Amino acid sequence: MSLNDTTSSERVHIGFFGNTNAGKSSLVNKVTSQNTALVSEVSGTTTDVVRKAMELLPIGPVMIIDTPGFDDESILGEKRIEITKKALQTVDIAVLVCDATRGKTNTDNNLEQLFKERKIPYITLFNKADLVEKRDTDLFYVSAETGEGVDALKKMLGALAPEKSNKMNIVDSFVKKSDIVVLVTPIDESAPKGRIILPQQNVLRNLLDIGAITIVVQPEELEEALKTLPKKPAAVITDSQVFGFVSKIVPENIPLTSFSILFAKYKGVLDEAVKAVGKIETLKDGDKILVAEGCSHHRQCNDIGTVKIPNWIKKHTGKDIQFEFTSGREFPNDVTEYAIVLHCGGCMITERDVMTRMEKAKAQNIPFTNYGITIAYMNGILKRSIEVFPELYKFI
Repeated sequence: MSLNDTTSSERVHIGFFGNTNAGKSSLVNKVTSQNTALVSEVSGTTTDVVRKAMELLPIGPVMIIDTPGFDDESILGEKRIEITKKALQTVDIAVLVCDATRGKTNTDNNLEQLFKERKIPYITLFNKADLVEKRDTDLFYVSAETGEGVDALKKMLGALAPEKSNKMNIVDSFVKKSDIVVLVTPIDESAPKGRIILPQQNVLRNLLDIGAITIVVQPEELEEALKTLPKKPAAVITDSQVFGFVSKIVPENIPLTSFSILFAKYKGVLDEAVKAVGKIETLKDGDKILVAEGCSHHRQCNDIGTVKIPNWIKKHTGKDIQFEFTSGREFPNDVTEYAIVLHCGGCMITERDVMTRMEKAKAQNIPFTNYGITIAYMNGILKRSIEVFPELYKFI
């Protein structure tokens, strides 16, 4: 996978925060050497989060995020502040841009406190160094106008950046070189034309990196494919929506899991998903479930999240359950009205974003589980679906 092909979720996310007119956008443009953000003499030009995928040395593939001013007290400003807080859910590193001509403000202190609460590594710097004569030797000064301090800032970002390998370690714990792995990938009305969906792509690439022998089939071809294999596969990995069909074909002595479950593990939320899934049995008539997806794809008539899973849950519980849906970067701060939060695998959003959503639900005592785990549970194969992660048996 080239740097240009690196998905957003696998890039180091660097967010620039601060007061209105502190020069965040000008600094972003200087750091990226591009006109990434709109710059104007008018205060408050940035009214929404601006994202730019690029390569930034010495880090590599990054997502640069420019946010609105955090000190706007207007009605529109309240919305901008809420947008900025949501951006905090995705960043790996925060850059607090203070105005050197004004000094550090209460807003700057509040932002630093948010970074600390959310355990986000951050850099505090003072922009517009070219406009001040007296400098505090304990502070880090930069100038978006002259470029002073920008190279030092890049080095500091490199030192704080989390290690992100070019190889996604999704199946490494249970697959080794020369193992046979069968991927079951339905090609139906919900499959993107001419390609396979991102979780399937990423798992396939990980298997190729390992040196595994990978067989890719549609559900209808699975039985014949298993008969032709020279040895028992290390695992069968399926799209969750055909879990029930596939589980009847794959012998019990062959480990079986799903792309959604693997991504829940990769994003760090699988333990909680397994713990919470049994709450389905406590649902009552009128309860609401939040179905949350990290991407904003065009929904088909038989969509997995908005159609299939709700129908399966209603059938399983026999209850009149209500469903609400969010996608992309949408996710409510208050989830107390829901009986359960049911999340996709999260392949399109960062680990921090998925973890933040899970922690938000946990803090409000709302069960948080996952598509793949939920479907496996309703098909009576939960324990089998996590066989490749036996340490999770304790949560069943």
